[in-house]
Amino acid sequence: LMDMHMPEMDGLEAASEIRRRENGQRRLPIVALSASAMKEDRDRCLASGMDDYLTKPVNSRQLREMVEKWIR
Repeated sequence: LMDMHMPEMDGLEAASEIRRRENGQRRLPIVALSASAMKEDRDRCLASGMDDYLTKPVNSRQLREMVEKWIR
């Protein structure tokens, strides 16, 4: 889970950097976690290299389903 609002480097920058460092190797699933629920925010996250998007507040069912989706 990648928080979108972090000090030093935001989630978009962090996801882009992770993808750059993977250099075509194994892809780590990255799921954005944000209070912003606008389609444009989701699109920006996916464009930065993230795989999915969750909006806060997240309930336990949503979190479980997302984790199960990406750990297969």
